[in-house]
Amino acid sequence: MRIATSAATRIDLAGGTIDIWPLYLFHDGAQTINAAISLRAAATIDSRTDGRLVLHSDDTAQHVEVNDWSTVREVPQLRLLGLLAHWFLTESGSTAPRGGLTLTTRCESPAGAGIAGSSALTVAVCAALSAWTGRTDTPEALLQIAQNIEAQVIRVPTGLQDYRPALYGGVAALELRVDGLRRIPLDLDPRELERRLVLCYTGEPHFSGTNNWEIMKRHLDGDVFIHDCFNRIRDTAVLMREALNQSDWSRVASAINDEWDNRTRLAPGVTTPLIDSLIARARHAGARAAKVCGAGGGGCLFCLIEPQDRHAVEQALRDGGARLLPFTIDDRGLIRD
Repeated sequence: MRIATSAATRIDLAGGTIDIWPLYLFHDGAQTINAAISLRAAATIDSRTDGRLVLHSDDTAQHVEVNDWSTVREVPQLRLLGLLAHWFLTESGSTAPRGGLTLTTRCESPAGAGIAGSSALTVAVCAALSAWTGRTDTPEALLQIAQNIEAQVIRVPTGLQDYRPALYGGVAALELRVDGLRRIPLDLDPRELERRLVLCYTGEPHFSGTNNWEIMKRHLDGDVFIHDCFNRIRDTAVLMREALNQSDWSRVASAINDEWDNRTRLAPGVTTPLIDSLIARARHAGARAAKVCGAGGGGCLFCLIEPQDRHAVEQALRDGGARLLPFTIDDRGLIRD
């Protein structure tokens, strides 16, 4: 038997970091704005006849084999895959036959890119293992498992926004409320947004857990400056949502620039000399706005452009040493083959 799944990564347009519980509870009206993109993470499960459990990552060329499924969580290599496999195969109450399997993963996102490649991969793996074990998990149940096990791996709280684009696709707001989360698809032509975005990898990977954890601790310790920054990030996300729903690209550009300005105030490591240089090059070539994806400190950045300026902006980013990442807006989300 073979099971194959894949899930979308995302560009976070506004509202990032405020989606970490419980930060959004202190900012009424908190929300994030995301666009799922076609750089996908994939998982494949193949049955084995020897009873062994094999984990393989095409991206990192790491390979793990165990005879006893109960020991897979103790293997330091491919820890995320090991914890996911251990939970679905031994802790979830599955009654599926205990035959062997090979779980293979790959991700089209560069490592540490800030476009939620690890979250997309976790969702894809959860969906594959759920299907293989014969479970009937709801989408939200899969997301709960994915975000909790990823938090066990990175050892800091995870945000809530990254798993929804992976599962549902499209361009949407995620309202963060006391009574739960609500995903609202935005009323715009995704192709018009797609025509106005350029995405590149800076070449500097980042680790969002470090940046976000330090910021979160300062917020919970009562840092008034950080609290004010999050209020501004919330307000910018509201403006971004309105502008996108109206396809008002001037206001979208203004919101992106405000989001980046507010985000760089959160911590000194959010931007770097390379990021600053690339953004300056892109602006000089005609970009109307730019910001880093995710928590910053490296990874990807995206620019908002007018379609006629695409070639000039892309060339400016290449000249600055960035790697362009072609993509489309992805409305499919999770795919189960």
